[in-house]
Amino acid sequence: MAKKKFVVASFDDEDVLFPAVKKARTAGYKIQDVYTPFAVHGLDHALGMRETSLHTAGFIYGITGTTTALSCITWIFTKDWPLDIGGKPHFALPAWIPIIFELTVLFAAVGMVLTFCYLCQLAPFVKKHHFHPRATDDLFVMVIECNDKTNVDDLVGFMKGTGAVEVDVQVAEEGWWLGRYDKDEVLFEHKTVAA
Repeated sequence: MAKKKFVVASFDDEDVLFPAVKKARTAGYKIQDVYTPFAVHGLDHALGMRETSLHTAGFIYGITGTTTALSCITWIFTKDWPLDIGGKPHFALPAWIPIIFELTVLFAAVGMVLTFCYLCQLAPFVKKHHFHPRATDDLFVMVIECNDKTNVDDLVGFMKGTGAVEVDVQVAEEGWWLGRYDKDEVLFEHKTVAA
């Protein structure tokens, strides 16, 4: 597993977090992610993230559901098992609209959930490193990736100067791995620096 060094800064207010994100980006530091206890509007723009493509994927999944429903129903009622139901034509499109709609919604919903889980690396027995236990409770946690040229002591001082209430230096697995949270696995080093 490829381990990397991270500087983890915790903030107790989003009004302090936004200027810190801007200062860190202006200084040229690579912000890996910011973990917040609730959705913070405008944070993705401040981090320089591009807009998600999930809605495009949902449209493609919906069109796939529509095409699947229309082609299957057409083949069943016109070629495979044509039935004379009350004198209706075999290709009775208005009668098929509810089924086409339901399959469109089903394909779009299931496809978007699976795509979201894949992009966020969410699955049973998939583990990711948690940078701070209070990241989803009441703290805003900014994670900055360090490379060979990063002076960690300067970065820690810089983050303290931006208003961070706590600054940690952690060496952790960057991605995800298979494992269970109910078993203790020592996969990272943790050093706390008093604020």
